[in-house]
Amino acid sequence: MHLRFFVLTLMVSCTGAAYAQNQNYTANIDVERIVSADEQNDSWLSYGRTYDEQRYSPLEQINQESISELGLAWFADMSTSRGQEATPIVVDGALYVSTAWSVVHAFDVRTGEQLWTYDPQIDRAKGRDACCDVVNRGVAAWDGSIYVGTLDGRLVALDSATGEVEWEVVTVDQSLPYTITGAPRIIKGLVLIGNGGAEYGVRGYVTAYDAESGEQVWRFYTVPGNPADGYESDVMTAAANTWTGQWWNLGGGGTVWDAMAYDADLDLLYIGVGNGSPWNQALRSPEGGDNLFLSSIVALDPDDGSYRWHYQTVPGETWDYTATQHIMLADMEIDGAERRVVMQAPKNGFFYVLDAANGDLISAEPYTPVNWATHVDLETGRPVEVPGARFDKTNQPAIVLPGPLGGHNWYPMAYSQDTNLVYIPVTENFMGYVPDNEFTVDPEGWNTGVDFGRGFQLVQSQAEPPVNASLLKAWDPIAQEEVWRVQHEVGTGNAGVLATAGGLVFQGNRSGEFVAYDDATGERRWSTLVQAGVMAAPATFTVDGEQHIAILVGTPALPSEGPGASTSTTSASTNNSRLLMFRLGGDAELPEMADITSATSDEFVLPQISATNELISQGETAYNQNCAVCHGPSVVSTRPETYPDLRMSRRLESDATWNAVVLEGELQDRGMVSFAEILGAGDAEAIRAYVITQASLTQQ
Repeated sequence: MHLRFFVLTLMVSCTGAAYAQNQNYTANIDVERIVSADEQNDSWLSYGRTYDEQRYSPLEQINQESISELGLAWFADMSTSRGQEATPIVVDGALYVSTAWSVVHAFDVRTGEQLWTYDPQIDRAKGRDACCDVVNRGVAAWDGSIYVGTLDGRLVALDSATGEVEWEVVTVDQSLPYTITGAPRIIKGLVLIGNGGAEYGVRGYVTAYDAESGEQVWRFYTVPGNPADGYESDVMTAAANTWTGQWWNLGGGGTVWDAMAYDADLDLLYIGVGNGSPWNQALRSPEGGDNLFLSSIVALDPDDGSYRWHYQTVPGETWDYTATQHIMLADMEIDGAERRVVMQAPKNGFFYVLDAANGDLISAEPYTPVNWATHVDLETGRPVEVPGARFDKTNQPAIVLPGPLGGHNWYPMAYSQDTNLVYIPVTENFMGYVPDNEFTVDPEGWNTGVDFGRGFQLVQSQAEPPVNASLLKAWDPIAQEEVWRVQHEVGTGNAGVLATAGGLVFQGNRSGEFVAYDDATGERRWSTLVQAGVMAAPATFTVDGEQHIAILVGTPALPSEGPGASTSTTSASTNNSRLLMFRLGGDAELPEMADITSATSDEFVLPQISATNELISQGETAYNQNCAVCHGPSVVSTRPETYPDLRMSRRLESDATWNAVVLEGELQDRGMVSFAEILGAGDAEAIRAYVITQASLTQQ
């Protein structure tokens, strides 16, 4: 009895002491701890859980038998109504997550109590430089600090316990349209961060900073710069031989805006490199060439950033086929031999398996419909292109799939060590590529060299235009074949994935659900409505020995299709952005939604205007240059759940109500910033006339 009492007392004492220690929220991560992250079941230490970015957890408390008991433990409302893409970091009793506009929140992982919030105070006008919303995909943790890259190009170190700024550095030339939306990675005390902005005409690179001081340690450029300035290394000199013309005046592109992975045994850092700037290769490199290191996986020495090897997925890319998509590492038996491999499903539609040590191509097969190439030649490693797909060389329109959304975009994949399958969020999409024969560099706008308006018209003119679709696919990376698929109800968006030893694959969707699938068959095992669309990937870990799953939900608008479709919202966030925490036996409930929409039943009457053909033509040009990317070519919104259909906008009623938004920035807090400094004289009036004209055609 005395021994039992002593043991029980010791257990309670130790548990209480551990909890008290955790209240310091130390984020006590060092090299040894993060290298062994796979054994840290009570944590989610880095963006992809472990350095190999598999997003697989050995936890199995939540499994195919117990999943029916999964319930909500707690939730926390977020204050922003923009898209949410971050995976939480969980360490030493705290959960850290970033939201749109690069805001960071910290919570007690047990109770959901908010510990602190850091707002970097991004100028809302910066949203104009973010091609694909003002999102942020996550933070990094190291030795008592939390690190976040901000939309305006800063890297900020925060105290993990208080959220106070320890240091910050500007990582880009802020006079140029660079952005940061990706999560930092930390290797051996170095914080790695890339950037975005290739659509706007910048030069890509990745930089390493000392985690303690913020001092820059090294920088690796992904495309060569101006020859007159001299090249930074022999690698850049060699890369320049694969370019022609005066690409440096156009930026070149090649931004490292998302994927990274690290192999601790090989001591190699892998980065994914983005598209060219402009997309149209005939403009940036008129005589062709491979244009290294666009659309490449590049392996670097993490200590000094020196080049080790690369594999280019699309030599001379011209379709916005980035290779910035999720990179993961795994050990596999291939042809009877154990291989350490790098895997990626980039935008171009092919699934690649490479040797992790040297980048040799092992296999590549299409994981989604592809019509720009017939196959990848395993001898040369190069795609065999379809004649006519390269619109830049033929100067002829072409409908190409995948389109610029990619067969797989930023949404994280997952790899199960039990099934040996990769679970890919796939989007089947297409685009009409038409060369912009009147291209001129816009220093503050998109520079793709593609005429979006005519491309949209080309697609619409087809007797049977292609159809968009979103799927979750289970892919066998050794056999290079699909094992099963789930097709989502909403065809223009997807969400990140988590795989666990419980035989489950977790993924949210744009229909407002969080779903668990059988990892072997794709059968739906469990689902719950979350009152929001979902894009981000979940994380899982234990809290006091109980497995929990956390997911950040919220897309730029509420679901408009499927079981979660709704027009109701919270007062805090018009898209119900929330952090949700699940566990077995959780009995918390989301609040009943009150409808606070301001829509009225009055029928919208399109205003009548008199506009010359010259004014409408001016408006079409200005619209395509500044508005079409979000609001849709020819004023037909391809994502009305995210970006309003301007043909039904009450702002069209007068120049005053229109200009209040377009020129005065009345809706800048919602992301529609002023375009007064970008539009030319009379452009706002001309765009309004063009939109009204297009709306009139629709109503006829």
